[in-house]
Amino acid sequence: MASTDTEQQEHAVALLQPEVEEAYTTDGSLGVDGNPALKHRTGGWMACRPILGTEFCYCLAYYGITFNLVTYLTAELHQSNVAAANNVSTWQATCFLTPLAGAVAADSYWGRYRTMVVSCCIGVAGMLMAALSALLPLLIKDTSSMASAQEIILFLGLYMIAFGVGGLRPCLMSFGADQFDDGDTSERISKGSYFNWYIFTMNCASVISTTAMVWVQDHYGWALGLGIPAMVLAVGLSCLVAASRAYRFQTTRGSPLTRVCQVVVAAVRKFNVAPPADMALLYDLPEDASSMKGVQRIEHTADLRFFDKAAVVTASDEEAEGAAPRNPWRLCVVTQVEELKILVRMLPLWACVAFYYTATAQANSTFVEQGMAMDTRVGSFHVPPASLATFQIITTIVLIPLYDRAFVPAARRLTGREKGISDLLRIGGGLAMAALAMAAAALVETRRDRAAHAGMEPMSILWQAPQYVLVGVGELLATVGQLDFFYSQAPPAMKTVCTALGFISVAAGEYLSSLVVTAVSWATATGGRPGWIPDDLNEGHLDRFFWMMAGLGCLNLVVFTSCAMRYKSRKAC
Repeated sequence: MASTDTEQQEHAVALLQPEVEEAYTTDGSLGVDGNPALKHRTGGWMACRPILGTEFCYCLAYYGITFNLVTYLTAELHQSNVAAANNVSTWQATCFLTPLAGAVAADSYWGRYRTMVVSCCIGVAGMLMAALSALLPLLIKDTSSMASAQEIILFLGLYMIAFGVGGLRPCLMSFGADQFDDGDTSERISKGSYFNWYIFTMNCASVISTTAMVWVQDHYGWALGLGIPAMVLAVGLSCLVAASRAYRFQTTRGSPLTRVCQVVVAAVRKFNVAPPADMALLYDLPEDASSMKGVQRIEHTADLRFFDKAAVVTASDEEAEGAAPRNPWRLCVVTQVEELKILVRMLPLWACVAFYYTATAQANSTFVEQGMAMDTRVGSFHVPPASLATFQIITTIVLIPLYDRAFVPAARRLTGREKGISDLLRIGGGLAMAALAMAAAALVETRRDRAAHAGMEPMSILWQAPQYVLVGVGELLATVGQLDFFYSQAPPAMKTVCTALGFISVAAGEYLSSLVVTAVSWATATGGRPGWIPDDLNEGHLDRFFWMMAGLGCLNLVVFTSCAMRYKSRKAC
């Protein structure tokens, strides 16, 4: 009788076991209470909606300050055009570089959620400082030192915002992606959609910032115009914190950059040591080792064998291990070595993506200069050349839902891939769009220049619309694709750092764009010639610059394709 009861209990446990396993996530994520995350109570779109809400508020606040900042510096603080442009460029570059510091802090010490909360608070404080700089003339009657006091307060606030952005940018995206369990097929598919809607949200906020926020600043003053972004970001912080119980959290494992450096140092120390023929002899720890608890192991790969030297156990390592704990600067585990290999494999692809942003940076510089030399009248309206970028934003906003709801399901049925097409193919399509946009700009400039020299009526600025539309299509493909790629291919302990690579590629592309324009201007303006990009475009050859960028874009696409074909993916991408 007792044996029968025991058998019934074992049978009941066996039946319940799948339900118990299904109740929890398979990626090791935790709930807010520190226990394994329950799948039906945490994560998924339920958790991502407040994260996207926070992203919307952050972008609305950030772009609400960014787009019209140069006007505030020149009109209110009376800076020169050159000084204002340089100050804005330096600040924006800082905003794209600080995400690396925020990513290291998130992956190493605080975790993504805590980093976001702290960064959001810093950002709100910085925006309040910026608003205070506009309020200062109303509070203090002494105008002798007003300008310098305003500048000090403003720039202190701006660089507080830069550090706030540094924590929010990489963490919001990767924390949202963390809400989907890779072990669940339906959630893994939803993760691909999340990156599309992340960029969609960002562009919607950008449109509102360029219209409503700028209008408020121009018509109701800068104190209110800079105060509203602070209030909007505070609302975003409230959205983030209010949904805390719905989130899934990933554990931290210490500084990822330190682990990378340890592999490099250990491999260099063993420069003359040959890796064993049997890779099973490389150093690794058992599953039950305390340092490997909660760590997702990465299988050994055969390429980049130099770094395998870091995991080779030498006689001195065996002697040292018996006397003291393992020195990670002399001997590394296989998983640690593979983390570095993943980063090294991604670097060539990252460089190609950075050059893509060198091309798209022209939309905010040489495209605008081209538009200034065209007829800006559309009927009875005067269209500011910079406003043509609206075509780019609207294209992205319109195409993202179509891509996510129509193209991906159709492509999935044809290819069998969860995302419809691979991330690398998607990025390649974006790189092709950038080259086509440069070619379209070159054709428009050729026709504009001929019309100007023939004494004909200037071309309408609307002829620029196709090149902006192509840049928008490129953003849909390359920007979303590279963010998804860097996150999905990143080692588990480096998700935020690799996400930050996407933002750093934008900064690298902007810097490279300035270098290319400066180099072209210097090289073509010798011997008294006006050069390709003079102040009066009718005296130059901006079309040749665009053709050069189109050619370099094609070359970049060829290099990217070669690197993509050789790339060894961790999993389907």
